[in-house]
Amino acid sequence: MATPITIPNVGESVTEATIGSLTVKPGTYVKADDVVLEIETDKVNMEIRSPVAGTVQFTVKPGDTVKIGQTVASVDETAKPSTEAPAAAMSQSSSAPAEAAVRAESSSTTSTATPSGARAATMPRPGSAAGDAHVNGEHRATPLAEKIAQEFGVDLKRVVGTGAGQRIREQDVIAYIQSHKDGPDVTPAATPASASRSAIRERMSPLRQRIAQRLVEAQHTAAMLTTFNEVDMTAVMAMRAKYKDKFEKKHGIGLGFMSFFVKAACSALKAYPAVNAYIVTDEEGRPAVEMHDYCDVSIAVSTPKGLVVPVLRNAEKLGFAEIEKAIKDFAERAKAGKLGLDEITGGTFTITNGGVFGSLMSTPILNPPQSGILGMHAIKNRPVEHPDKPGEIALRPMMYLALSYDHRLVDGAGAVSFLVHIKQCLEDPARMLIDL
Repeated sequence: MATPITIPNVGESVTEATIGSLTVKPGTYVKADDVVLEIETDKVNMEIRSPVAGTVQFTVKPGDTVKIGQTVASVDETAKPSTEAPAAAMSQSSSAPAEAAVRAESSSTTSTATPSGARAATMPRPGSAAGDAHVNGEHRATPLAEKIAQEFGVDLKRVVGTGAGQRIREQDVIAYIQSHKDGPDVTPAATPASASRSAIRERMSPLRQRIAQRLVEAQHTAAMLTTFNEVDMTAVMAMRAKYKDKFEKKHGIGLGFMSFFVKAACSALKAYPAVNAYIVTDEEGRPAVEMHDYCDVSIAVSTPKGLVVPVLRNAEKLGFAEIEKAIKDFAERAKAGKLGLDEITGGTFTITNGGVFGSLMSTPILNPPQSGILGMHAIKNRPVEHPDKPGEIALRPMMYLALSYDHRLVDGAGAVSFLVHIKQCLEDPARMLIDL
């Protein structure tokens, strides 16, 4: 008897998915609830588990696009478990999508371009050795990862995989190369005299496609405008320095900047509720405004596959420690592709921190259907007028703030006042304690 494995319904608006990886070889004996493959959608990544114990066979390969409800594998329940330990992952030497093939225009094997923004590989799971890239003598790596490793002389045994079953992906190899630019482990396979003109083309992931669609949608549908201000971070930095050790000892989490900004944003959203609202369509098809008496703050998190925005529900009721713990949890699970669909939808306002990447100033794009997004930036010492000594110049730790807003709903005066409110909360954090 064979039990089918189908693609589950992962959200109302999701109609298809892409096979990300097969985590076991065809014919492997698996137990009930073992992960057998990983799918990617335009919203979340998901592990698909076997409903029963038996031998698994696949009808798809990595890179295939499948429909919700489609059968992608079957499990033969009559099979007996093998006496040999099953492979924990499989090599995909012939399963990468055609779009991911390397098209070289010369005979050289050196690639001179690497994508920017690649993140360092995550740490291995407990019980696994860092750099263990083999199972039964085979690399747990995608063909593209093997190609890049070969071109740059990278020993795959030194690379930690972040894919399902710790499989090594091209992002992991690129991250290793970037973090070992001056190390002895990375030596280009060709000399500058034989510089390569090869190019890598790979299919855009469903998540990246969705990000692109929503960003274009935001620019085409909203009357988007950005207003700027700057905040003196002296008070926040002094408070962190004074209480960070006691805070971490009591709560088991570090005191970062994000909790201050989330609390300041919630205070401003209460004072200027239009920034916390949506433009929607009513029952008669006419434009309407949906107001919210709660603050569901989306926090932009960068992952190797793109930007995701997990939501802090009722952030106005959370304490600093709860905010810091939630954000850390979101970041860790986002990078591992473990966020659920319900965790990244429904926010009423977004905060994005480009400062962690060194951005000095930017104009963030709205996250539809939200009407506002706050952009944080790098803290730099700049000469400004001393706040307590008019006419005297002092070096102060300053940060530029940017608020992009939908001018259809939020007036310029309201947007500017909203940003000033955040500035005042951060320059005098006591205001947030007494609800000013």
